Amino acid sequence: MAKSKSEIAIIVQARLASQRVPQKMIRPFAGTTLLDILFHKLADITSLPPSQVFISAFDEPIKEIAAKHNFQVFHRSEESALEERDMRVIFEWHNQLPSQYKYIVMINACNPLLKIDTIDRFIESFATTDELGSFGVVPKKTYYWDQDGAPITDWGDTPTMNTKYVAPVYEAAHCLYASQLDLIGRGYWMCETTPPRLELFPMEELETFDIDEEWQFIVGEKLYEQFVDPGPR
Repeated sequence: MAKSKSEIAIIVQARLASQRVPQKMIRPFAGTTLLDILFHKLADITSLPPSQVFISAFDEPIKEIAAKHNFQVFHRSEESALEERDMRVIFEWHNQLPSQYKYIVMINACNPLLKIDTIDRFIESFATTDELGSFGVVPKKTYYWDQDGAPITDWGDTPTMNTKYVAPVYEAAHCLYASQLDLIGRGYWMCETTPPRLELFPMEELETFDIDEEWQFIVGEKLYEQFVDPGPR
């Protein structure tokens, strides 16, 4: 069943308490910051208006950047900002957003190469799917084995290792997520089954480059300068 886009909110959840890349959200990055990069994109998407964007933050510097971009701020608790496991605490906004919203699209601010068009296509895809959730993935045409050495990839009937002839396996992009909101309160996220069955949204691998370690911050800045903003500095 199609979803009304007026019932879909976008949320960006960010914090400064990263242990591996301290304050990565507000550190200088290619002449700007990771947060500013995403916020500029969200101001330019066409699928949803800026009034349906919320920034979930505990740290004041993040709230200040959100206010500069005229986005609504959800004032996240310290408990939520420090929680690592319970999604009902991590996503404490799940039952506190305005009542018009029944669905959420969550966007990771650590993917500076993510394109505006991809965000729009993800939202449009989620709005039309019958599934309760959608998840960005990267198609991988290569070979995988499980921890016991059993093949995961379907080799078909050929013994040759030629990736042109294998079906893709989809890897989590950790970039774009969508879910029916009330699932969270019941302890679920994006779907109610284990393992999850949900709408998969294939993405270009470069767009999903995720900054989760210090070396990725350094490499990500170079990639951004090369592929997104090659202007003088």
